[in-house]
Amino acid sequence: MTTNPINPTATDVSSPGSHRAGRREWTALSVLMLPLLLVSMDVSVLYFAVPAISADLEPSGTQQLWIFDIYAFVLAGLLMTMGALGDRIGRRRLLLIGAAAFGAASLVAAYAHSAETLIAARAVLGIGGATLMPSTMALVRTMFRDPAQRAQAIGVWSAVMTGGVALGSVLSGVLVEYFWWGSVFLVNLPAMALLLVLGPVLLPESRNPRPGRFDVLSVPLSMAAVLPVIYGLKEIPSEGWNVRYVLSVTVGLLFAALFVHRQRTSASPMIPVDLFRGRGFSPAVALNLIASFAMMGSAYFTTQYLQSVLGKSALESALWSLLPSVLIGAVAPLAAHLVQRGVHRAYVVTAGFTTAACGYALLALAGTDSLWLVLAGAGILASGVVTVMSQMTDMALSAAPVEKAGTASSVLETGQEFGGALGMAVLGSIGTAVYHHAIPASAPAPAHETLGGALAVAREMPAAAGDVLVTVAREAFTDGMRGAALAAVAVLLGAAVTAAATLRRVRVREDCGEKGCGEEDCGGQDAGAQDPVRKDSPDRSPRHSLERRPVRRTRRGPAT
Repeated sequence: MTTNPINPTATDVSSPGSHRAGRREWTALSVLMLPLLLVSMDVSVLYFAVPAISADLEPSGTQQLWIFDIYAFVLAGLLMTMGALGDRIGRRRLLLIGAAAFGAASLVAAYAHSAETLIAARAVLGIGGATLMPSTMALVRTMFRDPAQRAQAIGVWSAVMTGGVALGSVLSGVLVEYFWWGSVFLVNLPAMALLLVLGPVLLPESRNPRPGRFDVLSVPLSMAAVLPVIYGLKEIPSEGWNVRYVLSVTVGLLFAALFVHRQRTSASPMIPVDLFRGRGFSPAVALNLIASFAMMGSAYFTTQYLQSVLGKSALESALWSLLPSVLIGAVAPLAAHLVQRGVHRAYVVTAGFTTAACGYALLALAGTDSLWLVLAGAGILASGVVTVMSQMTDMALSAAPVEKAGTASSVLETGQEFGGALGMAVLGSIGTAVYHHAIPASAPAPAHETLGGALAVAREMPAAAGDVLVTVAREAFTDGMRGAALAAVAVLLGAAVTAAATLRRVRVREDCGEKGCGEEDCGGQDAGAQDPVRKDSPDRSPRHSLERRPVRRTRRGPAT
């Protein structure tokens, strides 16, 4: 990296070459993990707080879903905007602005007195999160130019992000056990304050030195493409093919087509089309989306299963949910080690998807008293998903030119957040549809909405009738979880086949991301296509993998 002469605090990311990161970069990485941890925690921090929120704010079934979903929906809709904005104004600057907004919204959410206020605060948290996530990944891309170090840093990034989802649910269980539900948001404040203090000192500033004009029209188009589709998909499985929901999906798809057309025709698009020309970037985004779909879809069921089906307290459920995440921290480094040792990335990713499918298959065998089976399924599922996500993140960032790191990160994370929201919406809706059909028509109306509603109604009924309703509702929820798990198995096995067929053809190079060459066979580093030149050679000029140097032969010696 070199210093930008116009702004001495800004890094000129267009400078050629790479260097090994030192102590300062690794310390800065630990600072970057603060916002990433909190953003990922906020996806799951309400899981065990739902009963307390339902008792205090009395949200409807639809409001309860929006309390969950609005954060991920808004975050997914704005990630591309914020990634492009960070490339222009500076990734560190955007990170600090987002940290301040995230902290303020957390304070409002903690003291919300109505479901509407909490939904609005969660939406603002999504806006703040949309500034934080692409900034952290883009800064990792600019700080770690060495491919091996970047793979290690991305492994840490993936482990923290996935661990944050698990930690969020545990933290909510502990806090709800001893405090009120609003405390799950207040924990964001000291961490964001620490980031605001240490960020300007440790984090380097970086931006695209030639960003072009900001495409304002793409901002509403991206939001209009994401939100209507997710809303319709969330409602159709549980409410039926209502014209309103079908129209919502159709409108979203139309805006998605308009957004794509805008990016292809604009002189200065928000998302440069050349990012997708290489084979490495596009499949990385798509496969990462499916992995996130699987992860968040399972979390929606397993947390409710522990608390509402098995009848454990919030704290007990939180502690039990730690067990599936024990192996997550070792999975991403192991996957990176296998790739560096010569195992083709296609086989590692295929194994990850297959492992995740096996985890869902175990969930499909669960009954109403299957604690260890559900925990084992969740752990196997998480291990497979983290394997896929760490490899696809490394592949996508290696394929992208460094001056577009923020935009590339935002595209990858948009797919990831969209996949997570879609997993909760689609698999959750499948489970809800099965639940609705399994609940007898004679049951009280709240029992048809959610399992939590059925348990609340049962407490007000005579003991015998209440026990019957609880048993029926728990069996209905478990049936819904099994139906969703079977659907997820089919999706993941299809993704495994796709990964095996697609990634084997991707021959990628370490230096393609620096050049942003966009060639068809190019997509970042891959151990299956290593440069024969030694990594420690001081004279490594960038070359594309399909290019060949002139070969001169002598009669006495080998080719040089």
